[in-house]
Amino acid sequence: MDEFLSATFQTLPLPLLILIILGSILVLGKAADVLVDEAVSLSTKWGVPKMIVGATIVSLGTTLPEVSVSVLAALEGNPGIALGNAVGSIICDTGLILGIAILISPPDIDKRLVNRQGWVQILSGFLLVFAALPWSNLGSVFNSGGRIDQGTGFVFLGLLAIYIYLSIKWSRSKPGELEAGIDDTTEIDDAPAWILILKLVGSITLVILSSKVLIPSVQETAVRLSIPDSIIGATLVAFGTSLPELVTAIQASRRGHSELAVGNIIGADILNVLFVAGAAAAVTSGGLEAPKNFFQFYFPSMLLVLLFFRLGIFLSKDKIKRPFGVFLLVIYAIATVAGYLFKG
Repeated sequence: MDEFLSATFQTLPLPLLILIILGSILVLGKAADVLVDEAVSLSTKWGVPKMIVGATIVSLGTTLPEVSVSVLAALEGNPGIALGNAVGSIICDTGLILGIAILISPPDIDKRLVNRQGWVQILSGFLLVFAALPWSNLGSVFNSGGRIDQGTGFVFLGLLAIYIYLSIKWSRSKPGELEAGIDDTTEIDDAPAWILILKLVGSITLVILSSKVLIPSVQETAVRLSIPDSIIGATLVAFGTSLPELVTAIQASRRGHSELAVGNIIGADILNVLFVAGAAAAVTSGGLEAPKNFFQFYFPSMLLVLLFFRLGIFLSKDKIKRPFGVFLLVIYAIATVAGYLFKG
């Protein structure tokens, strides 16, 4: 689909490309509106906090672009792209997207909920690094890198199922957590649960499809306007597959459900390890190669962003303040610029 869209957009005039970009953004915004509304309604109907719904159901949907890109890359013999997509998305989600969401609407947080999901988030990051280490010859890690083998990929997928099950079980075992994110002004859709799920799936599908149209159309427009490849790489490639999380987080924050955005980002980080890297490793007999530059720069950058997020949660009381959002954005900008300087 991506190759077809890229070839098609190359034949279109620039004004039409701009109209396609505007249309894709409008569809993204509307689909994200529906996604947030139905997720909130579903969380109320099931007695599950919005942060948990954001960390499981919504995150599963918005992480699908990363999964599809990574699995296809692995199947086509480019496993390095798959791992880079997972690691880069974690840096983008936690630094850029969460930073923007906090700036728009500083979220109220339930420390018990955020800490429980947050520790799974950071442990997932360390698990990814440990799984990639060449344990038989650790001294060679900075010279020859490592690998996540196929068996580990299946282990990650098993851990994904356990994570989703425990997240829902934990939240439903403590009724008091229901109030951690659902206010009296929330409009609830009274439709049956299966209708809500269909609307949720439909909105997630629209978010993903409109993202797939938007990315190549913007890329083609940038090329025609002579924007350097380095700028395209630093913007589109860096957060292209994270666009659904970005739009969902912004819409959730604007509509007063910023805790759903926080849950979505935490869940997306966990899924980037267990779902994205796990599925990509599981479909390839050779697993995912982790080149030496991952251990020299990308893994440390990922862990640094996750650790700073945990520090911010630790220092926050009942609300994450806007200055911390600015801090996350600065960290993301530094990591992105340093990444391109490091490549150079």
